[in-house]
Amino acid sequence: MLCRFTFIPDGTVLIYRGQPGDTYEGALLSFGFNPDTALIFHQGRSIPQDEEIEVEAVEIFLASSRG
Repeated sequence: MLCRFTFIPDGTVLIYRGQPGDTYEGALLSFGFNPDTALIFHQGRSIPQDEEIEVEAVEIFLASSRG
């Protein structure tokens, strides 16, 4: 399974190659990003981090830590 992660606003693209059942949270962690600082969107709709990856492309908005 492949999913393209496009980081906004800089346009960096990372390709996640995973297994069925993998989540967006796990994918972000595999890239070295803290999921608590990321908002995930697909076609303008927010996606929960713990949702299984089911689409081919998402947009990631990185925010500052809540801590």
